[in-house]
Amino acid sequence: MHKYLRLALATATATALAGGGLLTFSAVTATAATVAPDDFNGDGYRDLAIGASNTDVGGRSAAGAVIVLYGSSSGVSAARRTVITQNSSGVAGTAEQGDLFGTSLSPADFNRDGYADLAVGAEGESIGDRDAVGMVTILWGSSSGLKGGVTVPQPSTLSEYGGYSMDLAAADFNGDGAADLTVTGQSRTRLYLGPFKSDGTAASAGNVGMIGSTADVAAGDLNGDGAAERVYPFRTDADPGGHVWYYRWTGSSYAITDMTKADGDKGAVGDINGDGYGDLVLSQHQDPDENYPVGHKGGQLAIWYGGPAGPDLAQTPTVIHQDTAGVPGAGETYDRFGATVSLGDINGDKFADVAVGAPGEDVGTKRDAGSVTVLYGSASGLTTTGAKTYTQDTSGVPGAAETYDGFGGAVRLIDLNKNGRAELVVSAPDENSRGAVWILGGTSAGVTTTGAKSISALDVSLTTASNFGTELAE
Repeated sequence: MHKYLRLALATATATALAGGGLLTFSAVTATAATVAPDDFNGDGYRDLAIGASNTDVGGRSAAGAVIVLYGSSSGVSAARRTVITQNSSGVAGTAEQGDLFGTSLSPADFNRDGYADLAVGAEGESIGDRDAVGMVTILWGSSSGLKGGVTVPQPSTLSEYGGYSMDLAAADFNGDGAADLTVTGQSRTRLYLGPFKSDGTAASAGNVGMIGSTADVAAGDLNGDGAAERVYPFRTDADPGGHVWYYRWTGSSYAITDMTKADGDKGAVGDINGDGYGDLVLSQHQDPDENYPVGHKGGQLAIWYGGPAGPDLAQTPTVIHQDTAGVPGAGETYDRFGATVSLGDINGDKFADVAVGAPGEDVGTKRDAGSVTVLYGSASGLTTTGAKTYTQDTSGVPGAAETYDGFGGAVRLIDLNKNGRAELVVSAPDENSRGAVWILGGTSAGVTTTGAKSISALDVSLTTASNFGTELAE
């Protein structure tokens, strides 16, 4: 959950959304068995969904928007895009002040029609006379990309200002081949089991037992059984470092594992050491203090390696921060190293690599300009060999580092041109007070800035105060 979303209601100004830029595609045959989780138009290329939850729509401040950049053999560009709001044709609801549509994003083929769909959270959505209850919408994929959407039914007892849909995670959580969805919030954490019907109704739905308030969730297969685990980090007074629980499917029910020695604010999953089991990366981006007496100044990561029974709870996790040998820079107060994390294979060696955002990193005298550090996976796990940090002052990266840009506000490793290597996508939601994203290529030698491109809020027809890039779908 990014800080920009928390501040959205307070900082929104009265601006409006310009043209929608809907792009039409020729029909493409797709099958549910082969569709990528974020190929919204079924053309075989993965697409990039970007949240701009603070965007004003039709004069309604912070109503929110979602922008999709469609992949191709040459990657993505502003020209191949769709801009979707709650005022878009066929989308349920109406754009209203403070809805924050685009708070959270998670792609999957929810209705098994062969096209990836997109679950979209609107944390600030009011329902009746209850303010900021929150809501989830599924936007449907098609041969022309995302088109139309329905509201996912939810309990009528959700509390005001509960922020339902703070975060989302979609995956097959019970191994039946259908995409499922979990939704977090301050008053309720929810699980919807797919497939979903055209009206947004899931095959079944219920509250996640033992968990009430959560802000973040991660998903991935930690034990290699084909069913993804759901990882919920959350804080309590008894554990200010953060409880970390994960739910795994046993074949007939879900079992809870309490990672008692683990701490973290948020997580991400990928196979870093290539052993066939997902590894859990937990980040703690806050600085230690008397109320949060764990972690490292500037932020840190802890890597828990998966296995046939999930992560061995007796293992000593690998801890990496900016003062770890081989990691560029140094841990400084408010760097927020680990505020955003993504895993993907940048160099095509079959080991998941890790991109780490530090949107509070100072660049020279430019406060909170932001940075992203890339760490590479190997057979022995995550290594600092070849680690590199990127800012807007890095040679080849378009633009220049400026105070309060927040470069690294969101990160995503995703192969958008189908060359077998993930591109590094980075956002700076406060770039020029509007927001922008950067795409850096992946090569056999790692990230390259050659041919790097930036796409700004104005490039996709968003006006000021949009915070374009507060969220990158994963």
